[in-house]
Amino acid sequence: MQDKPQREPHEQPGDASDSKPAAHGSGEKQAQRPGVWARLRSHLYITTAILVLIVAAAIGGGLWWQHAQHYESTDDAFIDARQFAISPKVAGYISNVAVTDNEQAEEGQLLIQIDDRDYQIALQQAEAQLEQAQAAVRNADAQIEAQEAQATALQDQLRQAEAALTFATQENTRAQTLLKGGNATLQHAQQLKSQLQQAQATANAARSNMNAALKQVAGLKAQKMSARANVDAANAQVAQARLNLDHTRLTAAQKGRVVHLTAAKGQYVQPGQSLSMFVPYPIWVTANFKETQIAAIRPGQSVSIEIDAFTKRNLHGRVVSIQSGSGTAFSLLPAENATGNFVKVVQRVPVKIAIDDIPADLPPGPGMSVVPTVTVR
Repeated sequence: MQDKPQREPHEQPGDASDSKPAAHGSGEKQAQRPGVWARLRSHLYITTAILVLIVAAAIGGGLWWQHAQHYESTDDAFIDARQFAISPKVAGYISNVAVTDNEQAEEGQLLIQIDDRDYQIALQQAEAQLEQAQAAVRNADAQIEAQEAQATALQDQLRQAEAALTFATQENTRAQTLLKGGNATLQHAQQLKSQLQQAQATANAARSNMNAALKQVAGLKAQKMSARANVDAANAQVAQARLNLDHTRLTAAQKGRVVHLTAAKGQYVQPGQSLSMFVPYPIWVTANFKETQIAAIRPGQSVSIEIDAFTKRNLHGRVVSIQSGSGTAFSLLPAENATGNFVKVVQRVPVKIAIDDIPADLPPGPGMSVVPTVTVR
């Protein structure tokens, strides 16, 4: 029997056979692992779809950026109007409220009626005073006419007296001449002198009466002027009374909408008391664009208006004007930049946008938020 070969002490049975298959298995795994391009080729459709999406997104982003350069938009905008309070100018009890809350009113439409009976009586009294003043003028005219006729008659009497005085003067002169020549008696000369003195007195009296009559005419004319002034004052009182009567009717000065109505029938109101707010038409949009946005905005450009309260309805408008200055410059407490800690802040500039047409079923009002988009190119 042959002896079996001796193994080294460090060798274990199966080491050689085990090590070779292990090395062979690792090489097979490395040979079977695919590369990146191989994996992409194995998923060709998914890879193509991803590439198409990337290209489409890039093209869409570029188109959107170019498209956005044609528009300027802001969410700092609201519906604006020159709303005002409806207030009476006369006091009284409300007899009728002809409108209700949020009702649209036409120009001249009756809104509130104040009891006008007291004002009708005041108008009648003023008209009666006017008639009295006019009657006083007519009476003054009649007196002036009568006094002027009397003055004319006195002027005729004065002319007669002056004629008699002239004749008496001539008679007295002749008598005195005849008396000196011895051709007339002293009695006859004295009688003619007495007649001369009587004629002088008569002429003086006629002159005085005529002057007094003329002065009375002047006085009556002054009274007539006073009566005419009273007529003017009475006319003013009638006009005021009629105006107060008209003020009992509170009407719409222009087309608009009645809001925040507080008037009620039977309520006693005072002049200046607010009974309702009135929003006249047209309304517009005040959009506060950043000062960096208004460089391309010009009056006349078209605007698309989206109202937050009516998200599915867009209105159309146009730019009317751009305010000359930022909004903060006209505020109650404008910003003071002349300080040591100045921080630059982008200012807002109000832009007025007119609304072309408001549908009847949309009731936009002051203060509602909108988003206008101006087409600048």
